[in-house]
Amino acid sequence: MSARSFFDTDVLLYADDESAPVKQRRERRDGHFFSKPHLQTQSAKITGFAKHATLCCRFSVGAMLKGIEIPYHRGLHRFAIFTACATLVLIVAGALVTSNDAGLSVPDWPTTFGSFYKMPQMVGGVKYEHGHRMFAEFVGLLTIVLSVWTWRVEKRRWLRFLGLAALATVITQGILGGLTVLFFLPAPISSAHAAVAQTFFCIAVSIAVFTGRRWVEEQPRTQPDQRRPALFTLTLLSIFVLYVQLILGAMFRHHGLSWWPHVINAGVVAIVLSWTAVRAISVYPEVDAVRRPAITMLGLMVAQLCLGFLAFITRVMWAVENAQPELPMIISTVVHVAVGALLLATTVVLAIQVWRHVPVAFEERVPGQDPVAA
Repeated sequence: MSARSFFDTDVLLYADDESAPVKQRRERRDGHFFSKPHLQTQSAKITGFAKHATLCCRFSVGAMLKGIEIPYHRGLHRFAIFTACATLVLIVAGALVTSNDAGLSVPDWPTTFGSFYKMPQMVGGVKYEHGHRMFAEFVGLLTIVLSVWTWRVEKRRWLRFLGLAALATVITQGILGGLTVLFFLPAPISSAHAAVAQTFFCIAVSIAVFTGRRWVEEQPRTQPDQRRPALFTLTLLSIFVLYVQLILGAMFRHHGLSWWPHVINAGVVAIVLSWTAVRAISVYPEVDAVRRPAITMLGLMVAQLCLGFLAFITRVMWAVENAQPELPMIISTVVHVAVGALLLATTVVLAIQVWRHVPVAFEERVPGQDPVAA
């Protein structure tokens, strides 16, 4: 069949909003089948139908394959939760070392008073520093098991690599912890040690979310976000300002920076996180996966601001006259660090859920027509 005879035949074009086929006959006009505007209109219809069919096919097949190919591993999920909880305890143990000025109570690394296996007398600052080391080794062992377990049973390639990232992070964390001792607690290395610790905690929490039954088996309810800035952008901004706050606080605690940058940035954190939480709660109240972490993030932020004020009073105002760390200062600063870690991890979870349930809408231009939100 020649090209000319082909275009003389009837062609059926299906529109999205019509129940019956729309029949059109192509006409020849001096060797040309269509004028340019008419050709653009028909091309736009065909393109729109193809995109609609592709999206429907993608979501339906994706849902089917998701239920078939991604099994839920309850043991792996519970182990990931346990690892995340153990990491939070390790962060508290590290905060106790700093708050009690016990960072150099064990002056060598990787040995402890020259031995790899002998238990030292757990007195004074040694019980904080060596206890922190022992629990860090335990978390490192948990991470090895989690990484290997994830690699063996998970079909999602990106999640297997996330398990390897957790292992690489905990190894980096251990090396930074050793360098803080070998170089006598330099502020930059000690602050990096604190930041990487909370990064590992966020990775462990993320693995626990990704291996959960709800993430594996639930079909997400997507609601495109057409607002600017997008909610996902706000969650990323929230994570960024929290990391800045984490580094400023660590520099202050390790005597590398004054207190006022940390206090000023606390106001920035309060504004950005409030903006993010209010947007998520008010615009997407029916999406539980977004609303719940947003409410949790807002509550933790308020608690963190109160704890920060208490830590400032006990550490800056009262501690000037004290030769040794007092119990109120230790408690307030340790709880402040722990709640800060929970706040950062909750914000990461919110960003993950927003990425899944509230995709960013974009506009697509069709020649000769107004922009259409896709």
